[in-house]
Amino acid sequence: MDVHGRIREILAETIREELAPDQQQLSTEDLIKALRRRGIIDDVMKELNFVTDNVDQELPSSPKQPVCFTDRQSTLLKKTNIDPTRRYLYLQVLGGKAFLEHLQEPEPLPGQVCSTFTLCLHFRNQRFRSKPVPCACEPDFHDGFLLEVHRESLGDGTRMADSTTMLSISDPIHMVLIKTDIFGETTLVASYFLEWRSVLGSENGVTNLTVELMGVGTESKVAVGILNIKLEMYPALNQTLSQEVVNTQLALERQKTAEKERLFLVYAKQWWREYLQIRPSHSSRLVKIFAQDENGINRPVCSYVKPLRAGRLLDTPRQAARFVNVLGYERAPVIGGGGKQEQWCTLLAFLCRNKGDCEDHANLLCSLLLGYGLEAFVCVGTKAKGVPHAWVMTCGTDGTITFWESLTGHRYIHKSTNPDEPPVAEQPKPLYPYRTVGCVFNHQMFLGNCQPSDSVEVCVFDLNDESKWKPMSEEAIKSDLGLTTVWEDQLSYLLSPALASYEFERTTSISAGNEEFQDAIRRAVPDGHTFKGFPIHFVYRNARRAFATCLRSPFCEEIICCRGDQVRLAVRVRVFTYPESACAVWIMFACKYRSVL
Repeated sequence: MDVHGRIREILAETIREELAPDQQQLSTEDLIKALRRRGIIDDVMKELNFVTDNVDQELPSSPKQPVCFTDRQSTLLKKTNIDPTRRYLYLQVLGGKAFLEHLQEPEPLPGQVCSTFTLCLHFRNQRFRSKPVPCACEPDFHDGFLLEVHRESLGDGTRMADSTTMLSISDPIHMVLIKTDIFGETTLVASYFLEWRSVLGSENGVTNLTVELMGVGTESKVAVGILNIKLEMYPALNQTLSQEVVNTQLALERQKTAEKERLFLVYAKQWWREYLQIRPSHSSRLVKIFAQDENGINRPVCSYVKPLRAGRLLDTPRQAARFVNVLGYERAPVIGGGGKQEQWCTLLAFLCRNKGDCEDHANLLCSLLLGYGLEAFVCVGTKAKGVPHAWVMTCGTDGTITFWESLTGHRYIHKSTNPDEPPVAEQPKPLYPYRTVGCVFNHQMFLGNCQPSDSVEVCVFDLNDESKWKPMSEEAIKSDLGLTTVWEDQLSYLLSPALASYEFERTTSISAGNEEFQDAIRRAVPDGHTFKGFPIHFVYRNARRAFATCLRSPFCEEIICCRGDQVRLAVRVRVFTYPESACAVWIMFACKYRSVL
């Protein structure tokens, strides 16, 4: 039934028949009476279908039982399980406006391929992606995202985060807007860090925000559009903070951050002056201390790298290198002629766009290798014809230096050439494409190359020798250190490459990739500690049966019942699937401890 059409016809007819010449307008009651008299209201009520929702039913007695959350704003009711003992932030995107670049965009016909916008979110190790919507001046975003607020807190499983606790969580919500054209090519439109804690001072824990998105790169000062955002706390806050308290906290944090940035800038200037005093020619070396992100903000290069764990998506460091290699390579776009536009993307912007420059690839690969427990660094230098380039280097516990080319996935072992050797002595011929190196860095260290020559071929990568590498103060490069528990998550993650290597060896009779695992374990086990590992193989998936078999092994029992000082246990399981429900299951138990005997 065309409800709107019928209503328009009856209202027009009513106005023609009942509006007297001396009467200026009909009241709302007159119009409703006319609709009821014609039977329209009864017809509409018959057409409506009411959905019975079980949300309002009494909750089960167990406090841990997830309840159903219903998004009543959507056309279709959508439900998701939430834990009633945890605190969530529900973020809704209720449309966009003023995307003026698409003002003349025609409305797409049904089934027609068109350019689309996709909104990506990241908050405390949680990532979300909206449904693609056609590009328009007012894009029809209508998505909701349920963000767990204290996801990273350990030991708070039975404790509800209150307003004061959440006010101390300074992580913003990173929002990245991606445009995908009809050929599947992606473009980074905007990157925005949303401060969500204003909701803690709002009445009923609900607030509406208007977010102005700015462009990226050379257009970082130009607005590209506006998003309407609604924030809501679940469960509702028992006690909200005053807006004055929230604003004061945010102002203090901004002030503290600005002071830290100022102090680092002062220190970096002093470090650079000292570096130039060693040798004036150092001014021409590629020593990169700051780099501009997609929003045109200068950030220390160390902030672009952080240990990143891929969970069960990537088994080994070499697989991680392959993953980074298949991401697309694209230089930052430049308007007009001239040189290369500098733009180092944040990890989220790079991953959402699925392509980036060599620096983006190198930062991501270095982050992944750090997650595997390797001592990894990003190298900034040049390759053939003096073209600036970035690649990754890992330092083995035995002193082996390995270069990883993030754009191709190739690995090269570096053997330094001694320029003092007589000409008749045979020197190793480098296979890598790198010519010079100015500096190396990761999330905790920054070192400038102060050797007489910056040629990679003759460089010695003994990073502890301050006569060859000038370090920055570790206090100046602040890093967040995680807590360790009896079952150590990081040690468990380090076991993944070993299990993948065992299955690869069974399949191909070739042993590969075990060097990185051994190196990571040596770094994860402190001096004076002992590491024990026990791998075992099954061809079935019954966990109870597999664990009972493991316990019958004296080696496994020795690990699980290990006694000593600072004992840390780890377990990792990897299932390799084959046709007809066949599988190969590898389990590895491990421990590290300091012996008290």
